[in-house]
Amino acid sequence: MEDILNMLLAQAAGEERAGGQEAAQQTQTGEPGTTEGDPVGAEGQQKGPLSSIWFPLILMMLVMYFFIFRSPRKRQQQQLEKMQTSLRRNVRVRTIGGILGTVVEVKNDEVVLKIDEANNTKIRVTVGAVAKVLSEGETEKNKK
Repeated sequence: MEDILNMLLAQAAGEERAGGQEAAQQTQTGEPGTTEGDPVGAEGQQKGPLSSIWFPLILMMLVMYFFIFRSPRKRQQQQLEKMQTSLRRNVRVRTIGGILGTVVEVKNDEVVLKIDEANNTKIRVTVGAVAKVLSEGETEKNKK
């Protein structure tokens, strides 16, 4: 933001200097906006802040940010929410803490997991704590 302000201030100062030089040249040559060596004049040499190389560069960076970072994250978040809303009884899950268990009960925003079959140990966690629903192949690997 400061860079833009500094650039605008520098342009304004440049226009003031160019205006003073143009007035001095007008008195010398008698024609406004022309110099002896340059038939185009000083008006065609000024560029705005948006016509520089920075505007397209910044625009490309914003587009890349949207496609590279934002879209995959949004898709992953939607898949996670879909998985968490589809939880049901007798499904094997892994929590974000690494605890493996079987879903016993699903309430509004809580899930009761049965962790140990022998001792009938249960734990209550939020739906957001469920990281993954394990498939049958993954469950068998973890039991061995």
